[in-house]
This record gives sequence, structure tokens and C-alpha cells, in this order.
Amino acid sequence: MNVLWIINVPTPEVSTIMKEKPIPFGGWLVNLSKLLSETKGIHLTIAFPKKTSSCVEKFQGSRISYYSFPYIDLKNQRMIQNNTHLSEIVKKSKPEIVHIFGTEYAHTLSMVNICKKSNIKNIISIQGLVSIYSNHYMASIPPYVQYRFTFRDLLKRDNLNQQHLKFVKRGKLEIQSLKNINHVIGRTTWDRACTTQINSNIVYHHCNENLRDSFYSNVWILDRCERNSIFMSQGSYPIKGLHFMIKAMPIVLERYPDAKLYIGGADITNDDTIKGKVKISSYGKYIKKLINRNKLQNKVIFTGILTEEEMCERYLKSNVFVCPSTIENSPNSLGEAMILGVPCIASAVGGIMDLLENKKEGALYQSDAFYMLAHYICEIFDDESLALMYSQNARSRALKTHDRELNAKRIVEIYHDVIKE
Repeated sequence: MNVLWIINVPTPEVSTIMKEKPIPFGGWLVNLSKLLSETKGIHLTIAFPKKTSSCVEKFQGSRISYYSFPYIDLKNQRMIQNNTHLSEIVKKSKPEIVHIFGTEYAHTLSMVNICKKSNIKNIISIQGLVSIYSNHYMASIPPYVQYRFTFRDLLKRDNLNQQHLKFVKRGKLEIQSLKNINHVIGRTTWDRACTTQINSNIVYHHCNENLRDSFYSNVWILDRCERNSIFMSQGSYPIKGLHFMIKAMPIVLERYPDAKLYIGGADITNDDTIKGKVKISSYGKYIKKLINRNKLQNKVIFTGILTEEEMCERYLKSNVFVCPSTIENSPNSLGEAMILGVPCIASAVGGIMDLLENKKEGALYQSDAFYMLAHYICEIFDDESLALMYSQNARSRALKTHDRELNAKRIVEIYHDVIKE
């Protein structure tokens, strides 16, 4: 079976072949692609967009063939409707099935159009759904923050309101893609509800996701963590809910004055230098205001961009992991925390309720109720036996949800079902 994947970023293997530094995103695809490429009877080809490219380029990995194609702008209707580069990749790879990861990109709709014209079987894996996410983008963000511009926002035409409008625009492409495809792969009640409401004729296939390799070979131990430390894997834009976590911190600090919050990624509040003042976004400026107002300057630490191994180590050092997002489908960050056994607290939004059972595998709370987020953090800090119970139960659940061999086998079953239809 010839399988063609369309993904959004290059994998580490092809990045190395191109003599580029591997990027720390999309790591969950690495394990699945490796298992598929080692499956008898499967030949896997992976295509990805490359902004610096003007033509299709081919690269050969140890088992996987790769193609890069020029990035497709959302405004370029001609390339969306009739993309010669993607058509070239299809012609060369001769796929029996095309598997597209993600719904909101211009290349997703381009490939859906090509498959439809050429009568090639195809399927989309649901990641997030920006047409739905856009409804939750500005949750509890003051209007003055939504509409103001920093120098960076003005230069990039990218303040919060404009970011929201981009989600809306990409959401229109997403809806077109879903209305013109017959099969999707999802993993939560939320993504099933949303996709079938957009297209009631879609055939929905359930398959869980694999995680990055490092998270299967490590286990969280309470006595080795930094006590009263909190970890968020990212917080660069409003959907991730950092503003709620910042509001929860003063309540936590009343009980635990030594508590600290670690946030994965670059420091979005840094405006201490001229370069920082130029680069700070309106959301970063808002977060800095919340930090200063609540005197949290020494309590909030941005870790910088972390490699897979560094991210795993940061989880293991943490006393509790929080996912305070305003909307999510099934965040891999939560899966990674659960499979390591880090005690977890998450907002009860989107598909999260399908991943974590409240009061057994962790704690769920209303997304805008930051005071309840603070309550559950303190509850875990208070009670070691509760933290250990959450840890054990969450890890047991996640090992089943993210079973690498079972998920790879399920993907192959789905491919056969789609081809046979």
C-alpha cells in the first residue's frame, strides 16, 4: 500500500537530511511514521510545506520518502484550487490513500481538491478545529487588550483581534475541506460532534495519538520533583489560558508562598531591552501587567523553547501540571503529563473530558473559574496521597490511550477500510 501523508512541519529525519535544525513541533508524528514505515506492505511518503522553496524537492530517508512543496498562502485561491506542486507529488508517489493531518491549512483544501478530481481515497486527521476555536479565542480578555496595537502588532498586522480574524478565515477553509471529504480520524466526543455538524455525511474513524518517545520511558516520582512547582507547556496566545493561571497564582501563594509557575516557550513578557520592546505582543504586555499587578515577578518563569528531552525533564521536576486552556481537542501536553504520571489539573473544555476522569485521574474545573484552578493546585500540594493516586491512575489510563503499537495497527485498519469502501 502506497500511503502519502500531508503534514505541516518537517520531521527530524528530513530536517537533518536538509541540513536544518529539527524543530520541536509535531514530534508525535515521528513515532507513528516510524512504526508505519516498518509495517510490512506499507510504503510511506511524507510531504510538507517549505516557505523557502519555489518547487517540489525530494529527499530520501532510511525508510520514508519525503517531498517538500512551496508554502500556499491563504489568499492564493488559484493555488488552493489547482495546485501543480501537490499534483506533481501525487503523480510521483502514486498513493492509494492520502492522509492529511490538520484541517485549517491552505494545503489541506488543495489536497482535498486534487484527491476529489483524481478519485484518490483520502482522509483527514482532526487536530484542532479553528472554525470552533475562533469562538473561544478572546475568553475573558478585556476589549482594550483585544484591539490595541504594540509596535510588533502594528508591524506584523497581528494584534489579538487580527489573530482572531485569521482563525475565522482559516476556519472557512477548514469547513470547505470537511464538506468535501468523506472520512476523518478523530479521538474525542468533541471532535466527532463538531465534524459531523459541519458534514453529516462524514464517516468518523476513532484512533488515539502516539506521543513522543521520551515520554514512554520515564516516570514521575514525587520525592524527586520541585515541591509546590506548577508547569504549563505553553502560553503564547490566549487560547492556552495563561491569563487565568496568572490570576490563580496569588491565591496559591497565600497558602504556599514558595510556589512557582514554569511556562514552556519564549518569554512573551520580555520588554527589558530595545529589541524586547519592539517584539512584545499585546497579549505579552497584558500578561506582564497581570504579573506586575500581583507582584509575581519572581514567581513566573518562562523556560525558553525546550527540546523533547528538556520538556520531559521539566514535567518530571514539576509538582503539578496545569492545562487552563479555553478550548482544546485532545492536547498532547496533557497526554504527556499523564503518561509520565505528573498530577494533572485541566479545564473541562472540548475533548479534555474524554482524556481525564475527574477526581480519579486528576481534577477538572470550569475554564474561567481561576479560583477553582487555585483550589485544586493547593489540594494536590496539601495531600501527597491524592497526588500519588492521580499520578498512578492517570499513567495507567494514558498508557492505554497512547499505546504505540495499537494505534499504529488501528491506522492501518482505517486505511484498508477507506480503500475498500
